Amino acid sequence: MSQTTTKGADTRLRMIQVAADLLHRKGIHATSPDEIIEASGTGKGQFYHYFKSKQGLVREVLKTHLEAITKGTSPINYDIQSWSDLERWFLAHLEQQKRFGMRRGCPFGTIGNGLSDDDEPVRQDLALVFEVVKNKLAAFFIREKAKGRLVVEADEEELADFCLATVQGAMLMGKIRHRAETVESTVSQALAYLKQLAVEPAVDPAAAGRAASKARSKPPRRRSGH
Repeated sequence: MSQTTTKGADTRLRMIQVAADLLHRKGIHATSPDEIIEASGTGKGQFYHYFKSKQGLVREVLKTHLEAITKGTSPINYDIQSWSDLERWFLAHLEQQKRFGMRRGCPFGTIGNGLSDDDEPVRQDLALVFEVVKNKLAAFFIREKAKGRLVVEADEEELADFCLATVQGAMLMGKIRHRAETVESTVSQALAYLKQLAVEPAVDPAAAGRAASKARSKPPRRRSGH
């Protein structure tokens, strides 16, 4: 990659990063191209060369978020492998909000809250981000049910939607009230509900029989004398 190409890529990335922060803080319609250009130390020509429009830049921001989620480089871990991971996933959103003094919500929710009828391409991109996150959450519940650790009546996709809706609603109320207590309480209640659906896996009779047979076949240990 030539120095000119590298410089251009760095400029483009800087504009995306600045835009991501401004969109998280102010939302989609309160953030102007001029503000992004000034904050990133770039020029109007560069802005329209790389993104064509503000909507184009917003879509690139969402694409960057999506890539981070799928590659596992996002500040929040979306690859849930255990109930402890699920709890950390919930709490990571609260910690993210605390870092901004409870004055920001979810980056995706903030963009979503400002969408208008003219933002259909952005809405579709945002829907894809949420769908990927939902699928990761649902995959955890599917695995738990397959292992006998989730009640059979539970609907895995509905539980994933429940997790997403809980986090989004809790963070919105936390932002409105500038208080962490609402988010903490909501997350605590959600986790308590979800853990009620967790069950101890049933014992496989065949496996139990094999284990008992193996134990009987072992010679008794000789006790050493004193």
